[in-house]
Amino acid sequence: MRSSAAAGAGSSADFPDALPSPTSPAAAPSHPSPGRHYYLAVDRTQFKMRTLLELLGVVADRRGGLPIAICVSSRDELDAVCAAVANLPFVSMSPLVFHTSRQLSCNLLDAFPFVQFSPKSHDAFKYSDQAEAERASILEKFRQETNQWNQTTTKSTDIAESSKPESMGTKLSIIIATDACLPLAVMAEAPLMARVLINYELPTKKVSFIHISVHIFLQEAYLRRMSTCLAADGIVINMVVGGEVATLKALEENSGVLIAEMPIHVSEIL
Repeated sequence: MRSSAAAGAGSSADFPDALPSPTSPAAAPSHPSPGRHYYLAVDRTQFKMRTLLELLGVVADRRGGLPIAICVSSRDELDAVCAAVANLPFVSMSPLVFHTSRQLSCNLLDAFPFVQFSPKSHDAFKYSDQAEAERASILEKFRQETNQWNQTTTKSTDIAESSKPESMGTKLSIIIATDACLPLAVMAEAPLMARVLINYELPTKKVSFIHISVHIFLQEAYLRRMSTCLAADGIVINMVVGGEVATLKALEENSGVLIAEMPIHVSEIL
């Protein structure tokens, strides 16, 4: 993992194909990043939302219609991201929040077999009153949009080669979700197969665990986001602030995934 570079507060409008310039450039990695994982470090938390919106704007200019999954760790952040993204004219957005039923909460616990939960753990996953039928409809709609995107691109396995002129100018297809509402293998739910996964927040523990470390939980939750959200040839962008860079480095060391610094020019990875 390369040394962190914090994104400034400049506007992407000043850079036709770039995000705000890092405050200190980092050296190039000595080996490639398998799985195309990147991190985007932001100076301060208050700049994080604006950086996300700038990132989406640049992506929309380069890859209209691109299917994107944005993962957050809390309902508050989900509401904040949804409110901000909903105002973007180039986005078609679907918020996804978890149903409160005991059956689905139990299935969620089954998705983390490496963890022992306290009896009150179910309460941590009661994010909304969204009906399961509505949740399933949102998941299926996003999968259909992903399939449509794939049909309008070449058969190349590299996103960098998969654009077509007819995809330009169409709205980004975005689904925003907490970890609790991601597709569940125990329910035979298919993955979303997004082309880009943006971890707006890294996974965090919200329940009481027994004999499980934060690092192990982070690793398993991070890999679960990948397996349930991302296409095999997709890319992951992790948005981090301050000390989260060290957390991401620990994740990299434990999981064996190389996470490179995000290039200033987004076209280099898209």
